[in-house]
Amino acid sequence: MTDSGFDPAPDLGPPPAAVLEAFGAPRPAYRLAGGRGGTWRAGSIVLKRAESDAESRWRADVLAGLPPSPLFRIAGPIRAAGGDWLAFGWEAVEAVSGHADPRRVDDVVRAGEAFHTAIAALPRPSFLDRRRDPWSYADRLAWAEPVPPESTAPSVLLKPLLDGRRPVSLGSQVVHGDLIGNVLFADGRPPAIIDWPAYWRPPAWACAVAVIDALCWHDVAPAVIERWAHLPYWDQMLIRALIYRIATWPAARRTAPPDDAYRPVVELVMEYAGARRWQ
Repeated sequence: MTDSGFDPAPDLGPPPAAVLEAFGAPRPAYRLAGGRGGTWRAGSIVLKRAESDAESRWRADVLAGLPPSPLFRIAGPIRAAGGDWLAFGWEAVEAVSGHADPRRVDDVVRAGEAFHTAIAALPRPSFLDRRRDPWSYADRLAWAEPVPPESTAPSVLLKPLLDGRRPVSLGSQVVHGDLIGNVLFADGRPPAIIDWPAYWRPPAWACAVAVIDALCWHDVAPAVIERWAHLPYWDQMLIRALIYRIATWPAARRTAPPDDAYRPVVELVMEYAGARRWQ
């Protein structure tokens, strides 16, 4: 399973020879851990199938234009031989050193904050409106936005969260919606941020998703909630992060969410949110 509990994507095989040639990548390609099983490395190049041409090209344009930062690294996008960011439905980036360590959730959140500051001025990309996938539907449900009927399967764990949701007054920007397993740490180097799924939400929500993932899947102590309590509407960001993760599970997996992973965190967050309302 990945850090968010999802099984790998179906095995569609390695990048074909034409893709490797287009990006100047040597043979053979080796499958990497993570990336839902669909990410491959060939020499110093990492390749994966583009889930959305528009999003892949937009992301590559943004990352290629980011100035270097002492606070984070990125996996720089690589153009194919014809000058496009895509070749035969594949995209490529430079391999970066480091390993994910979800138990370093505070460092993950700090890296995410630095990245979000660097991209804060980006306009809202139009491809977000065209997304039709379980993650997008669950995100919209979390924010009380319309979703198609039956696009998110019901769960008993959602009811207290939906009942505890309150309006918030926060601005949105482009954020990284899956930080916890996509920040790589290497000694003596800034954290590297990879595999960026873009969302248009408050940065505090992206931080909350990382904290929720760490609590559910990596045995991080509950004290992490208090360490980030200075973030705006923190209780509501945690509630929305849990709705997002729990609603995604049955829609993507067609099975009920694992109560043993989610229920204790739901109880923890609802207790925290209730205490905050009385402060």
